[in-house]
Amino acid sequence: MITLSNLGKSYGDRTLFADVSFQLNAGERYGLVGANGSGKTTLLNILTGDSEASAGSITIPQRLRLGVLNQDHFLYEDEKILNVAMMGNDELWQVILEKDKILAKAEDYFDADRFSELEETFLRHDGYTAEARAGMILEGLGLPAAIHHDPLSTLSGGFKLRVLLAQVLAGNPDALLLDEPTNHLDILSIRWLEIFLRDFAGPAVIISHDHRFLDNISTCILDVDYATVLLYRGNYTTFVKAKHSERERREKAIAASEREIAHHQKFVDRFRAKASKARQAQSKVRLIEKKADEMVELPKSSRRYPNFRFQQQRDSGRDVLKLKGINKAFGDNEVLHGVDLTLEKGDRLAIMGPNGIGKSTLLKIAMGDLAPDAGEVEWGYEAHPGYFAQDHQEQFDSPSNTAEAWIWSFCQDQGIGFVRGQLALMLFSGDDVLKRLGSLSGGEAARLVFTRLAIAKPNVLVLDEPTNHLDLESIEALVEGLKRYDGTLIIVSHDRWFIGQLATRVIEIKPDEVHDYHGTYDEYVHYCGDDHLDADQVVLKAKNEKKKKKSETTEKEVKVEAEVKAGPEANDKRQKKKGKNNERQNANQLEELMAQIEKAEARLAEIDARFCQPNFYEKTQADEIKTLENERTGLERESVYLTAEWERVEEELGVSS
Repeated sequence: MITLSNLGKSYGDRTLFADVSFQLNAGERYGLVGANGSGKTTLLNILTGDSEASAGSITIPQRLRLGVLNQDHFLYEDEKILNVAMMGNDELWQVILEKDKILAKAEDYFDADRFSELEETFLRHDGYTAEARAGMILEGLGLPAAIHHDPLSTLSGGFKLRVLLAQVLAGNPDALLLDEPTNHLDILSIRWLEIFLRDFAGPAVIISHDHRFLDNISTCILDVDYATVLLYRGNYTTFVKAKHSERERREKAIAASEREIAHHQKFVDRFRAKASKARQAQSKVRLIEKKADEMVELPKSSRRYPNFRFQQQRDSGRDVLKLKGINKAFGDNEVLHGVDLTLEKGDRLAIMGPNGIGKSTLLKIAMGDLAPDAGEVEWGYEAHPGYFAQDHQEQFDSPSNTAEAWIWSFCQDQGIGFVRGQLALMLFSGDDVLKRLGSLSGGEAARLVFTRLAIAKPNVLVLDEPTNHLDLESIEALVEGLKRYDGTLIIVSHDRWFIGQLATRVIEIKPDEVHDYHGTYDEYVHYCGDDHLDADQVVLKAKNEKKKKKSETTEKEVKVEAEVKAGPEANDKRQKKKGKNNERQNANQLEELMAQIEKAEARLAEIDARFCQPNFYEKTQADEIKTLENERTGLERESVYLTAEWERVEEELGVSS
């Protein structure tokens, strides 16, 4: 449907990507991933027409309507929420406005011909269902019908962005281009959006830092790395495994070539001077040169991972935090009613619930940033909390202050070397340390606050939406850092993957109750059976594990029974024979697997070369393209499986040798 041919984008000497060629097909959902600054948003802007490519071309059908997420809610402040959503289909909206004008003047003059023309356009766009469709989408994104006729200005910033997302979806576009659509959405709304996208008929390209969301909606991954964009079939988890496996295989191939070159070089160094071996030595030299020419240096990835190091200065007591009867209301809106909570040392607590239910408010009350209307907050003996606020940029003292100076103000007894070392762990290097606080990106600001927390060495970490501005690599690194942390965790987050990796206790705040569950996030979802929290994945995993255990038990029982019947002598003979044949069989299997891997990769290269031919998609029948795409998907899966099998056999061979 949308074709990219040899697309490239450069800024001066820096190339973001080059030679990008693929097709965006109807029914496919493409997760667009890559490190911050790699070119994800730039690629999306080129697709929308907001930016120009440096090379190549994009072919978009003339009448294809793109749905692009707008971030400027100030354009619609005085408009009704429902009207803002309906503006997503601009042609239909203009028809509605003109029809209303004609009807308003009908007593004086009614332009029947023009009204008839407008009615035809109105019907073509399903105008009579447009309002209901827009209302349904708004409700799915957490905006109830009772407020649909209120001005947009009455909403908070996060809910305004939800309306802009509704505007895109309600416009009934042919293709969707979405940059971080889950920002400011709670879990309920994210799950609704996942279902909407799964049912969307056109192609959709989505930038997101939400692992679970990408897994649930993506049929393909577009990876912006190594100064190009590569397409992988499958969801984000499949992509990560495939990319890692591919990288590992190439690294092993290079290492094997280096070992072979070193082996031949030893022969050359030893026998070069001997006349009887001179010819062989010269032959080895030519072989070394050939091997060296064939070796291709692995490109450097643009992905960078911060190093989160959280430590405790000292342990807390057993009871870390007690909240007793916490009430809080804002005007007539009571968000917290009689919340009781006892947090013990070592707890890893996730606080969940829809937006506006009081999660952040509860953290602010616990940290003393907000006074409750009723109730008590009691921190335990030697409890020293460190707070990552959702609005953490308010912690910065002055926009003109530098990152280095701000961090140094919290450890004035330390030297500049210590400060710069701490900043380097968070990817602030060189001139980055002199960046003004007011010019930091959201991700940079978040990493700077985490630097301060690491220096403070709290024994309780209180984190309010810590992943909001982080890229996928930083989120993964944060998870690893928090897993190593020995202190107590309190987390508010809508990122299900993040919570699933860390939480050992879950509190879900509901309008009428607080549900306290001692267990992991996945266990909680399985317990409550609520698929709006992604229970489908958990239940499926549980079923698979049960099936696997049953199968393993059956196989074990059959094996034991057979061994009993055969007797000890037969078993000893079988073990001896197995020991003698293992090494030979593994060596042969390695050769066979490598041959299969090379064959699959050669065919993949042939298919990719065809896809990259000029005007391939215009000259090739759709059935043939689909056949090639299906073949490529199968070959990719085969290559990943064969590589994993090769690694397994290699390990066995190493053990036996």
